[in-house]
Amino acid sequence: MLMLRTSSRASAQRAESRTAHGRSRAAASRVARILVGLAQARPSGVIELTHRSPFQLLVATILSAQCTDKRVNEVTPVLFRRYPKPRDIADAKVSELEQIIRSTGFFKAKARHVMACARQLTERFNGQVPRTMDELVTLPGVGRKTANVVLGNAFAVPAVIVDTHVIRVSERLGLSRSSDPEQIEMDLQRMIPRPQWTTASQQLLLHGRYVCTARRPTCSRCVIYRECAWKGKPRL
Repeated sequence: MLMLRTSSRASAQRAESRTAHGRSRAAASRVARILVGLAQARPSGVIELTHRSPFQLLVATILSAQCTDKRVNEVTPVLFRRYPKPRDIADAKVSELEQIIRSTGFFKAKARHVMACARQLTERFNGQVPRTMDELVTLPGVGRKTANVVLGNAFAVPAVIVDTHVIRVSERLGLSRSSDPEQIEMDLQRMIPRPQWTTASQQLLLHGRYVCTARRPTCSRCVIYRECAWKGKPRL
């Protein structure tokens, strides 16, 4: 009797393992189809913040909080002509800096962050933007999202960028059950091949910005509509 029970339990465990493996393969295939669709829609996956150096990208990303990339791109040419290096921003007059970045919103807080960040770069990193997550997040105004933008786009370090658009699209696609950016970052890291982290997350971001918008997503233009798990999507 004991041998029969043991054999039955082992058979059940093998069946459960095969089922789990099948689900895992199906999930991986689905993610692959999503990535292919996004790549076809936006092949380059290039960040839309205009920059010529890691420092410019770092500052532009800080300014992009609660602001469109288009607006930031209108401000940064003036900003970097006036203050081309970290030391220049660190030594700037607060009132002058605020005036230049005013249109990006929350300009007083952003001016403080940008000046403090520039000061830290000057004093601790010899005017250079650090190349590691651990160092980047010690800078004022820099969280994981900003650090990943810089790592992925300025230094070609594979990085998963998670902003409000990526959070929304990941939820609607069922790629993550979390609303926490750091957890979503880890979930996407497990699903996406590491060499594709930067490009794929940027494509998710752009898809959320232009197609899978918060209020009125244009599902009729969605290249991954069939893969979408969102219950609120309309029937086409």
